[in-house]
Amino acid sequence: MPETPPPAGPRWDPGQYLRHSDHRARPFHDLLAQVPPLPAAQDAAPRLADLGCGPGHLTKILAERWPTARITGLDNSAAMLDRAREAHQGPTGGGGTVEFRYADAATWAPDPAEPYDLIVSNATLQWVPGHADRFADWLAGIRPGGTFAFQVPGNFGAPSHALMRQLATSLRWSARLGGILRHEDAVLTPADYLERLSALGCRADVWETTYLHQLEGEDPVLDWVKGTGLRPVLTALDDDPGAREDFLAEYRTLLREAYPRTAHGTVLPFRRIFAVARREG
Repeated sequence: MPETPPPAGPRWDPGQYLRHSDHRARPFHDLLAQVPPLPAAQDAAPRLADLGCGPGHLTKILAERWPTARITGLDNSAAMLDRAREAHQGPTGGGGTVEFRYADAATWAPDPAEPYDLIVSNATLQWVPGHADRFADWLAGIRPGGTFAFQVPGNFGAPSHALMRQLATSLRWSARLGGILRHEDAVLTPADYLERLSALGCRADVWETTYLHQLEGEDPVLDWVKGTGLRPVLTALDDDPGAREDFLAEYRTLLREAYPRTAHGTVLPFRRIFAVARREG
C-alpha cells in the first residue's frame, strides 16, 4: 500500500540531526530506564511503537532492550524513514523485527484490535500542536498494563530559541519568517502532563531534567539547532541561499554571545520533560 505523502513542514536532514547523536540519545536512555515490565504474555512477542522515530538510531535501542519484540518506527519525514530503513529495518538478533512506516503524529492512532505494549516518543510531540489532546487515542491502543512514555524539550525559553524567534520577527526577517517558529506553549508544564495523564486513568510519573551538554567544535550550538529547532527557518529560506547564509551569520553572532566558548568546550544547558504513564487494567 503506498504511503501517504508527507505534510508540508520542516524538511529534515538525517545527517545533520545525527551529528550530536550521543548527547541526543541520553534522554531516551533515561526515559526507557523508567519503563516498567511490559504486559505481553511470556510466550508472545511484545508490540512496540516508536512515534517520531527519525533516522531509527534510537529505535534500535528498543530492540536491544526487548530483543523478541515486533517494533514499528513511525515518522512523517521521507528522508528520515529512508535512512532508518536502510540502516535498521529487518529481523533482530533475538527473533524480533523492526520496520518503519509513514505516520503523522497529528493524526495517527493505533488500532485497538492490535494493541501495543509500549508506545514511546522521543523529542517529537513538541512539533504536534495540541498533542496532549491525542493522549486518549494513543492510550486506547495500548493493552492494559502497557505504557505510554515520552520526552519533550522544555527549553523554548532558552537563549537558543528566544534569540531565534527574536531574529525571525525582526524588521528584516519578519515578512518571510514571522510565525513559523514554536513558542513556549509548544509543550505543557510537567504538572499539566501529570494531570492530563492521570485524568485518563494512568499511573503517571512525570519529571524534568536539565542536561549540561559540553559541546566541541566551531559554533556547536548553531550546529545543534540546525538539526532540530532551526529546521523551519532553513526550510523557509531553502530557495534563497544568500538570505539563508545572512540569517545564519546574524544568528551565529547572537549564539556566540549567549553561549561563550570555554576551556572545557561550549556548555549548552538543555531542559527536558519526561512522562511515563502506565495504563491501568
